[in-house]
Amino acid sequence: MTKILEISKVIFLVLLLVLIRAFEDEIFYDPYLTFFKNDYLYLDNPRREIAKLVLFTTFRYVLNTVISLGLLYVVFRDKAIIKFSTIIYAIAYVFFMIPFLYFVVNPRQEDYYLFFNVRRFLIQPLGLILLLPAFYYYNLKR
Repeated sequence: MTKILEISKVIFLVLLLVLIRAFEDEIFYDPYLTFFKNDYLYLDNPRREIAKLVLFTTFRYVLNTVISLGLLYVVFRDKAIIKFSTIIYAIAYVFFMIPFLYFVVNPRQEDYYLFFNVRRFLIQPLGLILLLPAFYYYNLKR
């Protein structure tokens, strides 16, 4: 019974991440969603409200982070892993938000591809994709 409950928790948390992605147009302000779906290397930068964009990008990052930390806790049941992951997520936020702000304030067409990838780390749960196998491997070696 406990195994079924644990699997249900994992499925629920993954479903939350999927729902964030599925309803990103409705939930978050991000003019770059449609911009990067098109042939963005040949388009001009979209009009945007910088403060609103940063606020919604931060909100999305925090949502993905909280759900990812919950998923890591359900899978590993180790508070040290959660503390370490929280520090990693905080450092990653600062590390990626600085170039994100630079690209938003100073848009140049030759930087679009780099901006696309920096932005991806802020709006997608890529930290989870990196941390989950890392901690799994760590637990195997421990």
